[in-house]
Amino acid sequence: AQAVEILHLVGIPAPEQRAKEYPHQMSGGMRQRVIIAMAIACRPKLILADEPTTALDVTIQAQILDILNRLKEELETSVILITHDLGVIAEAARNVAVMYAGKVVEYSDVKTLFSDPLHPYTEGLLQSVPKINRVAACDDNGYLKTIPGSVPSLYSLPPGCSFQDRCPVVMDKCRVEEPVLKEISPGRFARCWRCM
Repeated sequence: AQAVEILHLVGIPAPEQRAKEYPHQMSGGMRQRVIIAMAIACRPKLILADEPTTALDVTIQAQILDILNRLKEELETSVILITHDLGVIAEAARNVAVMYAGKVVEYSDVKTLFSDPLHPYTEGLLQSVPKINRVAACDDNGYLKTIPGSVPSLYSLPPGCSFQDRCPVVMDKCRVEEPVLKEISPGRFARCWRCM
């Protein structure tokens, strides 16, 4: 009875029937809802959602994000959403922590982060998103902007800033000393010598 109730809570149609079915009998969106139902079964204080919308079409993505938002309010829980999808972040997040090589490089409210990024990695991420105005998202040769180079191995990070080899504004200090995550203004943090 509790399983059926929780399936109903996450918007599964005919939960009494679906509770008896196998995963291969459900769509991708339905399977995702079942995973969310499993996650909230014990009424957690925190839901950690790792790529909850990956491989789902945009309509189903929106439904999953709506479910997470609704559950957050109804269950009085918090949600940490882990995703590489900047559109999902813009739609669903209140605050954002941008990570590079296993460390937070910038933290801010979502609106400020998208309008005025501080860290060069955040700037690169935002510039590499395709835009309706194709010219704004392209480099001088007409190609989509990218962040040059590759992410360093976590086993052999360079001394100093781990983004240094890919950074367009690298300074000598970046190659020697690792910056700390510092509060630049109230509620805004960055790990970059350029911001200090």
